Amino acid sequence: MDAGSPTGGWKRSATAGRLEVLEVTKSFGANRAVDCVSFVAEPGKITGLIGPNGAGKTTLFNAIAGELPIDSGEVRLDGVRIGSLPPYKIFSRGLARTFQIPRPFPGMTVLENVMLVPQGQHGERFWNTWLRPGLVAREERENREKARAIIEFCGLSPVERQLAGAISGGQQKLVELARALMADPKIVLLDEPGAGVNPALLDTIVDRIVELNRRGLTFLIIEHNMDFVMSLCDEIVVMATGKVIAKGTPETVIADPQVLEAYLGGAVA
Repeated sequence: MDAGSPTGGWKRSATAGRLEVLEVTKSFGANRAVDCVSFVAEPGKITGLIGPNGAGKTTLFNAIAGELPIDSGEVRLDGVRIGSLPPYKIFSRGLARTFQIPRPFPGMTVLENVMLVPQGQHGERFWNTWLRPGLVAREERENREKARAIIEFCGLSPVERQLAGAISGGQQKLVELARALMADPKIVLLDEPGAGVNPALLDTIVDRIVELNRRGLTFLIIEHNMDFVMSLCDEIVVMATGKVIAKGTPETVIADPQVLEAYLGGAVA
């Protein structure tokens, strides 16, 4: 990590999570987008998920996060089945995700976007603003302090009061990461964090991922930038036509004939 990179006052409290994907299948009509996929994202590691266009990577991400029901197989977080849970329950169990195209609330500031994340706040019940105003005010203050510390960690302090819809795409991806961190996750799924990001902001994103991983956060990352993947990931899972065709260290995967064949004449995505 660069010596001059922001660290802020935020401290990660969650433990690293272990994600197991066990023979997961998802079809759309006759198209089997994810075909009996199995792998493990080990705790405290950065696992890359790569493959040509149409390999089924994003469909698998959506299934893991509960946004698509799986047809068969299991998804487990720290040994507990989460494959049948709705997204908000999976999120509350410690699995957060970002999207290839960021989804901030554009009419709200960066700070407000991050502060929206905590669940179960007493201020969500209107009567508590009358009956327990001190508690509501304390939670609001604590959330604001935590959000600002995370925003500083992500290098977003200069834009924290700007509308999220008015900042750059790369900054919006950092906002998504900040929102994920606000939930104290065990594992984060990143969907193409480097896509469309200028080199300076890409360095910031990589730096934050490395630092978070050093602090014990598990990552599963879809990314098309092979330099990014090969330099950052501990393990790589390669998909093609819905199936896993290779998995292992970056050095092992890049030399696999099936991987070379899958990418021959195609674009990495």
